[in-house]
Amino acid sequence: MPPTTPPRKPLDLTRETLQTQHYSIRTERAYLNWVKRFILFHNKRHPKEMGSAEIETFVTHLAVHGKVAASTQNQALSALLFLYREVLKQDLGLAINAVRARPSQRLPTVLTREEAQQILQRLTGTH
Repeated sequence: MPPTTPPRKPLDLTRETLQTQHYSIRTERAYLNWVKRFILFHNKRHPKEMGSAEIETFVTHLAVHGKVAASTQNQALSALLFLYREVLKQDLGLAINAVRARPSQRLPTVLTREEAQQILQRLTGTH
């Protein structure tokens, strides 16, 4: 009886798929990190044993307890969707209904016309 090869690990399969599809090394590292964190968050359960509910729980946890930025949460969700769709070939159904992180409220600092004129009037020296 020939020796059987052990099943491939989800991280190895994800890395191979990312490389096959020519993703950048930085995307590869980020996605592998999120897949690893997802697996560890669910007590090292295999992703095949989990689905949309576990993804929702993890992504919601990132927003509520991890207080991550919306873009970080989106990256984590993209990594997990890649894992399920491209690596495990599992359809997750319609949508992931997780609590979303708040988008940043940064407003650009812009001077009014009057403020700009006041600054220009106070400048000295040659033009």
